Amino acid sequence: MQQPFISDQAMNNTSANTPHLVTLVLLSGLSVASVNLFVPSLPSIASEFGVDYGLANLSVAAYAVVAALLQLIVGPLSDRFGRRPVLLTGLTVFAVASAGCLLATDFATFLCFRMLQAGIVSGFAVSRAVISDSHEARTAASLMGYLAMAWAVAPMLAPVAGGFLDALFGWRANFWAFLSFGIGMLALCWFDLCETNHTRSETLLKQLHAYPELLRSGRFWGFALCTAFSTGAFYAFLGGAPLVASAVFHVPPAMLGVYIGSITAGFVLGSFAAGQLAGRYDLTTMMIAGRVIPCVGLSLGLLLLLAGILHELTLFGACLCLGIGNGVTMPSANAGVMAVQPKLAGSASGLSGALAGVSGAATSVFTGASLTADNAAYGLLVVMLLAAALGLAAAVYVRWLDRQQR
Repeated sequence: MQQPFISDQAMNNTSANTPHLVTLVLLSGLSVASVNLFVPSLPSIASEFGVDYGLANLSVAAYAVVAALLQLIVGPLSDRFGRRPVLLTGLTVFAVASAGCLLATDFATFLCFRMLQAGIVSGFAVSRAVISDSHEARTAASLMGYLAMAWAVAPMLAPVAGGFLDALFGWRANFWAFLSFGIGMLALCWFDLCETNHTRSETLLKQLHAYPELLRSGRFWGFALCTAFSTGAFYAFLGGAPLVASAVFHVPPAMLGVYIGSITAGFVLGSFAAGQLAGRYDLTTMMIAGRVIPCVGLSLGLLLLLAGILHELTLFGACLCLGIGNGVTMPSANAGVMAVQPKLAGSASGLSGALAGVSGAATSVFTGASLTADNAAYGLLVVMLLAAALGLAAAVYVRWLDRQQR
């Protein structure tokens, strides 16, 4: 549906008390960098605490599970109590948990505090809700394009920085960094983040009564499923690209990271395009355009492979199109999810984020289980194309609903 026009004066009044965009970008960047900054230190952590590497790796998996669950809780709490108190609480928990990891003397204690670090996920969910509170949907989609760049760049740079910190000062240096970043962001948000949720529910019970309307909304599920399938296509790439690169193209490990990084580079490019264009076009136009790009690119890549043109650039060039398309799609889909029921923007953000996480995990597992050395190149493109096509179908469904409502 065409979003209602909001005058410049109204937008200025609406956004007068919103935080600076750089605050939300830094907050989002810290939320995603916390996942893998310390990953290069896992062998050192396992060695110091006397556990095997598989057990040490629980500090990644357990964190991911807690973060997914928290997204279902943080969003509703921010709808009831406001964005500011929930975010400041999450940052405080993150800082305290970082100090706990830093001072831990056994692995069980370390793991407990590591799971508590997932409190930073409030920064991911709430930053999107803050933008949704303060701007109409198309402007929100444009701003989320710039946030999406942080979501892409931070996990690329974080392991590199974490590796240097570990090499220079040991594994605990990563948690000194977490503690410093947490305290710094807490101070920045304390002064820069005013409350933006001015339609808070009176009680959690009344808020729960509004949920059925959100869950019955076809537009909500269309936006959410577009995000989920787009995320699933990306995780299919992560689950299958290493096998394709090694078994089919015999890419050396040094080049593997470059090829895998191609999809992230595409996502950054697409997110920048979304930041520039989303304010000019309605949400479904951006979503459909973002889904057409990977469908066309992946189809061409598959046709070239079927024609016998087997080259790594054929496959990874097609995957680059997926990254660009996801960067174009996700900001508008995320903005749309929260525009369906503005009073439940935080809840919608959390539910959509959790759904995307489940979709990504399921697609990654399916891809890893179904690919073999013989079918890897074709199979990967087929799975990614299927996920991209389902995302396109979800976007077209939202466009159809909007036309019906007109």
